[in-house]
Amino acid sequence: MKKTGVGTRPAAFVAFSGLLLVGLPALYFLTAYGCGEKEDRLAEVLARAAVLDAAPEGADPEDHYRECGDDDRFVVVGRRYQYRGSPESALGHYRKAAATDGWRPLPPAEGETVSGCFTKSMGDTTAYLDVDSPGDGLLSVEIVADHAGSQWCGGIDHGAGGAASAPGRWPTPVRTT
Repeated sequence: MKKTGVGTRPAAFVAFSGLLLVGLPALYFLTAYGCGEKEDRLAEVLARAAVLDAAPEGADPEDHYRECGDDDRFVVVGRRYQYRGSPESALGHYRKAAATDGWRPLPPAEGETVSGCFTKSMGDTTAYLDVDSPGDGLLSVEIVADHAGSQWCGGIDHGAGGAASAPGRWPTPVRTT
């Protein structure tokens, strides 16, 4: 009798290869990809920073937000205020509030005369506090950190709404209040 068709060994090899090529990435995606408990704990630490609640006189709370980017696991916690004062007044206020809370100013970014970015060790990593100018009447104050020790300040595109929105990195923050 003559055999026809595929033998069991080649079929098993193809099935095993398929399992490796599809199964391992799927397992990674389901178990290791994205934000998890570690990032939730970091967000809790960042949210307790006193400087987030140190609104300047004349600032009315707009909202607060807490996010984590699944691709890079950056955690961002922030507050936005309606603010009718000058950008210089807001930055001056936050320079004092940040220093009181232990934040250190970073050198100004290219084109800036005074930095609106500060750094501090929080939750076993380096956190970055960014104060966005209230030019549109919306003052944004946010803290960004990750467990990889990435540097955040300098050259950030703050896009609409004042939240950090570097291309492909952060969506517009979601209202949580």
